[in-house]
Amino acid sequence: MNAPLRVANASGFYGDRFSAVREMLTGGPIDVLTGDYLAELTMLILGRDRLKDPTSGYAKTFLRQMEECLGLALDAGMKVVTNAGGLNPAGLADALHELGERLGLAPRIAYVTGDDLTARAADFGTGAGTPLTANAYLGAFGIAAALRAGADLVVTGRVTDASLVVGPAAAHFGWTPHDLDRLAGAVAAGHVIECGAQATGGNYAFFTEHDVTRPGFPIAEVYADGSSVITKHPGTGGAVTVGTVTAQLLYEIDSPRYLGPDVTTRLDTVVLTDDGPDRVRISGVRGEPAPPTLKVGLNTLGGFRNDVTFILTGLDVEAKAALVRTQLEAALPRAPRELAWRLARTDHPDAPAQEEASALLHATLKDPDPKLAGRAFSGAAVELALASYPGFTLTTPPSDGTPYGVFTAVTVPAAEVPHVAVLPDGTTIHIPPAPTSATAPTPASATAPVSGTASAVGAASGLLALAEEPAPSALGRGPSTTESDNKVPFLTAGTRRGALGLVAGARSGDKGGSANIGVWVRADAAYAWLVATLTVDELRRLLPELGQLPVARYELPKLRAVNFVVDGLLGAGVSAGTRFDPQGKGLGEWLRSRYVDIPEELL
Repeated sequence: MNAPLRVANASGFYGDRFSAVREMLTGGPIDVLTGDYLAELTMLILGRDRLKDPTSGYAKTFLRQMEECLGLALDAGMKVVTNAGGLNPAGLADALHELGERLGLAPRIAYVTGDDLTARAADFGTGAGTPLTANAYLGAFGIAAALRAGADLVVTGRVTDASLVVGPAAAHFGWTPHDLDRLAGAVAAGHVIECGAQATGGNYAFFTEHDVTRPGFPIAEVYADGSSVITKHPGTGGAVTVGTVTAQLLYEIDSPRYLGPDVTTRLDTVVLTDDGPDRVRISGVRGEPAPPTLKVGLNTLGGFRNDVTFILTGLDVEAKAALVRTQLEAALPRAPRELAWRLARTDHPDAPAQEEASALLHATLKDPDPKLAGRAFSGAAVELALASYPGFTLTTPPSDGTPYGVFTAVTVPAAEVPHVAVLPDGTTIHIPPAPTSATAPTPASATAPVSGTASAVGAASGLLALAEEPAPSALGRGPSTTESDNKVPFLTAGTRRGALGLVAGARSGDKGGSANIGVWVRADAAYAWLVATLTVDELRRLLPELGQLPVARYELPKLRAVNFVVDGLLGAGVSAGTRFDPQGKGLGEWLRSRYVDIPEELL
């Protein structure tokens, strides 16, 4: 097989390990360094930055990292591709030019733009107000055009996270938009490494099996046929195993048909094989035409929010909670838009430590009026200190409210979204939309979702996405099947009651107001049991907080995995959530901690 293109990642989110850029540039040979800085919440943050300063709107961290490492990259002939341009890729490109001049360097810089549809935001009619940001998820061929034109650095706005890998691979191997299987293979590799250390043992269900004190960042060795090997630099921490790669493949996905702007990637065709220490091969990935639409993520300022937490110690916890709730609600000058209460029964009877004897009562207020969401709320809570339940304690002093955002998504025809690469010499290239299917792909029966309710699964969250980042897609899902269609017989001589996590791993995450929970096992026998046992009804039993929210279930036999998508669990998403775990990151671990009857032979 011909030599691969070694594509490394050095950032999975805005705020990731600052030193990772230097570590990846100096830790061993790579051809391309990528950095993913954007998520739904990040776009909101950058949108607020742009309100204050129209010349901002990009990830300033990346600029500081290049101040340290631009010379290293240029000296080694390594390309750098990043979505750190955020809402202002041209502005970041200008700042990088200035940095190069100051350092005595002459990098060839290109940028990709066209994703920002804020000027058209009023046309989308979501009913959530005027969006602060509106960005379509572009694909990989603007990046590819820039690299083919000789760029050393390529800065983008909102592209899909996987495009940071697909673009360099397409440029290097000469792929065209018709090379669907190759593109799909690179999407799978990009999906794995885009979240940084999550592919090398970070946030991994079986973390006790490896030293993850300081995991290294991942590398995808991409081959001309679209296959790849996931690895990391020698001597770095963490681990790359079939398990860590499986976990990341399941992160923030929806249907096994992973929709993108360049290709629909069939996640149910992915084959993972051990390729040696810290090496996992991805092969067999099939691609189908992209849908005719692009997803547009909209961030709207929803108002202001504030949170207070009361500590309730000892006896009569429920009565104490009821009293302070009645008192605080009566003390407010008017009813807010929303006031959510959550009582966490963290207390234990006859506890030997005070903290173990205490429960937490959380109150979250949201309202358009910053005054009501500010001291009118938090001050009213403090004023109850000597007039409420015995042992009254708050965890925080009174504070002002903070703005929060609401994330929604729409789709637009791909042909209506400009996709422009501005090359190092200033030339612009317009990238045509990918060849698409006439309609969004309809899942085959083997991969159709199983709905736990009679109602249709909510369209607003059909959103195959990544590292915290949604993939562009036609909204909605394919038709549901009955649960019995997917049952697999499993015979056993006996069972033992124990935590699901004794035999299964899980990873969960958010997509706007929806959450996904991917569950996998490491043996075929365990998968037969998992498919037969972990139905939508069983998931509802194990996680009662799901209530009757729409749940879709998808099977991925080659990964020995089942993926659930729960619509509406996270409310309005982004910073508007009021759950204890507002981005759903701990749902998988909660599920693993729940007790089920496990066949003896699996333990």
